[in-house]
Amino acid sequence: MFETFYDLHQAPFSRDLAVDELYASAAQEETLGRLLYVTERQWFAVLTGDCGTGKTTTIRRLSEELDEARFKLLYMSDSKLTPRHFYKGLLEQLRCESKFYRGDAKRQLHREIELMRWIHRLQPVVVVDEAHLLDREMLEELRFLLNLKMDSQSPMALILVGQSELWDRLGLQAYAAIRQRIDMQCYLPHMDRAELGAHMSRHLSAAGAGHELFTEAAMDEIYRFSSGAARLVNKLCTHTLITEHRTSTGL
Repeated sequence: MFETFYDLHQAPFSRDLAVDELYASAAQEETLGRLLYVTERQWFAVLTGDCGTGKTTTIRRLSEELDEARFKLLYMSDSKLTPRHFYKGLLEQLRCESKFYRGDAKRQLHREIELMRWIHRLQPVVVVDEAHLLDREMLEELRFLLNLKMDSQSPMALILVGQSELWDRLGLQAYAAIRQRIDMQCYLPHMDRAELGAHMSRHLSAAGAGHELFTEAAMDEIYRFSSGAARLVNKLCTHTLITEHRTSTGL
């Protein structure tokens, strides 16, 4: 493809790059630090941001940072997630066959978590991605899930990840009981112009570029069009490189 034309050993601006090779803005670094604190304290956190600002990438970095000898990360991402499928999905990740009824599966999950914490000395970290798509029933179930020993302690760290509208929903009076249980709220903003330049340079360097492939004027245009959303920046850069390759080679 175009990698050879630019003398790169892999495609830049792609998901194939290792997490530790990706650029992290100051906001992403701060958010990662907060989420690590959440896992230590077994808190309930909400991470929001607009489309393509790096929420899932931040969760990938969190999974890489967590000590596997101390933490067990359980990840769920389903636009039609129901309480029954939620418990089933978590239990399957714990290599358990879920009970059919919701209440039985919930009690089963609590037992498995207790075994994990006190026998295996592992702290569970549950991440629910695309949480802005959850309906009210599922959000309420998450609130009840956190109740343990008459609401005296949380059985796990829980992180909801979703687009900005998730926090807007939680601000409604109907969700007051859930909102009051949130221990930390994190928001990922768009990159500014300087961060965009650093982001592009880091990707190109990780892919093996020996020199800059984009002019400052080109980066200005990419920033203007993308507003600093990382995913859109990556797509624009990739299509720019492909177009330049085709133009130069007459393809």
